[in-house]
Amino acid sequence: MSDTPKRLNKYLSEVGFCSRRVADKFIDEQRVTINGEIAPMGCKITPSDVIKVDGETIENKKRELTYLAFNKPVGIVCTTDTRVEKNNIIDFINYPSRIFPIGRLDKDSEGLILLTDDGDIVNKILRSSNNHDKEYIVTVDKPISQTFIKRMAAGVPILDTKTKPCVVQKINRTTFKIILTQGLNRQIRRMCSYFDYTVKTLKRVRIMNIHLKCDVGQFRHLTQDELYNLNNLLEQSKKTWQ
Repeated sequence: MSDTPKRLNKYLSEVGFCSRRVADKFIDEQRVTINGEIAPMGCKITPSDVIKVDGETIENKKRELTYLAFNKPVGIVCTTDTRVEKNNIIDFINYPSRIFPIGRLDKDSEGLILLTDDGDIVNKILRSSNNHDKEYIVTVDKPISQTFIKRMAAGVPILDTKTKPCVVQKINRTTFKIILTQGLNRQIRRMCSYFDYTVKTLKRVRIMNIHLKCDVGQFRHLTQDELYNLNNLLEQSKKTWQ
């Protein structure tokens, strides 16, 4: 850490403790202290400050970063708050070091979610303006019409906005593939509901260049090729925070 003061949430992200979003949540809940005092939101720190979260001292150590692809089962919740949710992703994976999910996949859905201790890459991937592809396979409760496919692809009015145009392809009578570049709350389910379709199963199979490639409930480490290509795709991405 340089001598220049640095935002506390940025520091917690860079040392791999949590994402900046989660850091802000911890600060807001008064779980973070600086030199024994409760940390205020938006504060900056210096190398001489002692930072603790829930009484645990956070140290800036050089480490080998972790990048995982996990095939999340239905029923698992993408939260790092192990105090609240029994079926949370962190306890389920039980990884030996601290990691956190990049984004979310709702409890009723399954498939690919990335986990890491690299806060910088989290910010780049989550920034919606970067238009990163996320691919899903969806099964609905009745036959799919071509009108449904075209209207889904054109954009759907949900949550007081209209979804961005996206790629939608019919796979069989009741199953389709959809590639989104945004991540509104329960977006695909809401889009289908707008046209009176109910989602029966929803599985994410790809995030950018990362494909699922592991069984339900299992995780794998990203390959060096995957990381290289991922970083190339993110090269022009702006960070969420300055």
